[in-house]
Amino acid sequence: MTDFTRGEIETGRKLFNADWQFFAASSSLESLPKMRGTEIAFAGRSNVGKSSLINALTGRKALARTSRTPGRTQELIFFNGGGELTLVDMPGYGYAAAAKSKIAAWTDLIEKYLLGRANLARVYVLIDARHGLKETDVPTFKVLGSAAVSYQVVLTKADEIKASEIETRVKQVEAGMAKYPSAFPTVLATSSETGFGLESMRAAVARLLNERKG
Repeated sequence: MTDFTRGEIETGRKLFNADWQFFAASSSLESLPKMRGTEIAFAGRSNVGKSSLINALTGRKALARTSRTPGRTQELIFFNGGGELTLVDMPGYGYAAAAKSKIAAWTDLIEKYLLGRANLARVYVLIDARHGLKETDVPTFKVLGSAAVSYQVVLTKADEIKASEIETRVKQVEAGMAKYPSAFPTVLATSSETGFGLESMRAAVARLLNERKG
């Protein structure tokens, strides 16, 4: 697991300790908000806990809408805390209670967003810690690789496995991701329920922003 400096941890805490608000929702390329600052996006299977992680990182319980029904997020949802960073909640993949034509439209929007968003610094691909990598994740890795977008895997629901198993699961996923050259080599582990790993996740984003400035 990555070690972060006290400065990065504190910068990450301040970065997410802001007045985060819904900023925009886009279902088409034409409705995307104008590029500003830096964006990081969250991708993953429909039930992996994207909205829960965004809420936990920002300390806002109802910022991103969570649902018991997989596939409810059908647009690109943008959140901003008044500063340079914008968070983007992407439609989940692997399951969606919608027509194939609708799913195809989301897929097309996501691919165009990835290719044309110059201020997109990284996509965090969320993977359920209980299950690890699945075949349904592979198309997303390929799309991100084709778009030449930097991406990093983040394990969610780490509280659902034994604490002694977390490091092993991280190493397993890192080994599985080694075949994807566009993937950031380090995997983060988090829990929106207990707060495990959130400090490191915030620090990772702070480091990313600092590297972009450099």
